[in-house]
Amino acid sequence: MILAVDMGNTQTALGLFEGGELLCAWRMPTDCTFTKDEIHVRLQGYFRMYGREVSCIGAIAFAGVVPQLRREWQGVADQLGVPIMMVGRDTAAVTPVRADNPAEVGADRIANAVAAATFYGAPAIVVDFGTATNIDVVDTDGSYIGGAIAPGIRISMDALAARAAQLASVPLEAPERFIGRNTVEAVQNGLVVGTAAMAEGLVRRIKEELGAPGARVIATGGLAGVVAESTDVFDVIDPQLTLRGICEIHRRMTA
Repeated sequence: MILAVDMGNTQTALGLFEGGELLCAWRMPTDCTFTKDEIHVRLQGYFRMYGREVSCIGAIAFAGVVPQLRREWQGVADQLGVPIMMVGRDTAAVTPVRADNPAEVGADRIANAVAAATFYGAPAIVVDFGTATNIDVVDTDGSYIGGAIAPGIRISMDALAARAAQLASVPLEAPERFIGRNTVEAVQNGLVVGTAAMAEGLVRRIKEELGAPGARVIATGGLAGVVAESTDVFDVIDPQLTLRGICEIHRRMTA
């Protein structure tokens, strides 16, 4: 079985795959103080929660942005006695990237592009609601060509709560109406509906520039379902798109 790891700045998503099928998935915090031993113990707990043992892992496919934790995950692979594949420079041969500086493209964005083209066809546009809100664009040849990066919803909420003394943190959910009749609704409109409107505007402009009005639009990330309640711009909502892309890259590298 393949353990796919998508390590973001605040959360790490993990998925266990067998033959390309996602058997189970979970999330844990991305903590720069974690050692390989702590990660190993957490893995054992998650696996036992699903009635499995870590000994079923045959390889780790990893995409991450925190260098010191990449080293710790390498240590986890060594402890398990399995190979680890790092998405990025080592997998460039099977992940077409046509951006100006391919080395600057995040591993998660590469995985999103691969998954979008593989499972939904090209051209495609992926909107990933994570720590940042990333928009990844795949051209008609299936290559990642660029996109947009904006502050994520939680970052915006934290900044708003920190700078505006009378605005406490509110539930991140779609409000019932666009005119907020109280502070909670007003903040939810600004954050959730505002993010949906941003996605609509950027997607429309990207389709025009790409010359592909029929490009599939896929939403992913932890808050994709919340934002999708306020817009019809998405053709597909796939919360596990990045993990599936990481697994597909591993399949290509080992084929």
